[in-house]
Amino acid sequence: MRLLLVEDEPSLRRQLHAALEAAGYAVDVADNGQDAWLLGDVNPYDVVVLDLGLPVLDGITVLKRWRQSGRHMPVMILTARDSWSDKVAGIDAGADDYLAKPFHMEELLARLRALIRRQQGHASATLSCGDVVLDTRTGRVTRGGEPVALTSHEYRVLAYLMHRAGSVVSRTELTEHIYAQDFDRDSNTIEVFIGRLRKKLSPDLIETVRGLGYRLVQP
Repeated sequence: MRLLLVEDEPSLRRQLHAALEAAGYAVDVADNGQDAWLLGDVNPYDVVVLDLGLPVLDGITVLKRWRQSGRHMPVMILTARDSWSDKVAGIDAGADDYLAKPFHMEELLARLRALIRRQQGHASATLSCGDVVLDTRTGRVTRGGEPVALTSHEYRVLAYLMHRAGSVVSRTELTEHIYAQDFDRDSNTIEVFIGRLRKKLSPDLIETVRGLGYRLVQP
C-alpha cells in the first residue's frame, strides 16, 4: 500500500517515515502544503497522513483542494491542534479520521489500517484467500497455518491484491501502489514478484488475465 506522509517537523517526520515503512507501506513524504497538494493530486495513494500546521499551504486548504478536484483517498489528519473546532473543520473539509499529537504510534497504525479496510470494503484486519491468510496488524502471512516469509515488495503485492480480491489489477496499477515515488520503478519486476508469490503460496492463487493484469482467485 502506498502512503503520503505530510509533516513539516523533521524529527517527527523521520520517526513516522521509519515506522510506516516498517509497517509495510511505500511512503512518499512532503514537508509543506504546496508539495503535498501536488503529490496528492497526481498520485494514487491508498491513504494520507496530513498535518494541519504546514508552511506555504495549510492542511485544511490542501485537503479542500484534493476533495474539490475529486481525490477520494482516505485522509488521516495529524496535528497538535486538539480543540473541537479544529476537529470539525478537518472533518468538514473531507478528512476521514483525526489524531491529535502527542499520540501512540500503534494507534496511528491501527487507524490507518481501518481507513484502508473501509475504503476497500473489508471489515476485518485479517484478509484470507483459501488457506492463505494475511494479518495486516502484524504483516504476517501464513498458508495452512504455517508462516510464509515474504520480501517487502512481495508482501505489498500480495496485500494489494488481497484488498482487491476478485478484481483485475493491471501491472501499472500494482507498480503505482507498491513503490514510493523516489524508487527506481520497473513494471517488469511485477512479473517476478507474482512468480515468487505463486511458488511460495500456490500456483493457482494469482491468475494472469491476458492483456489486462492479475486477479487473486477466490476458491
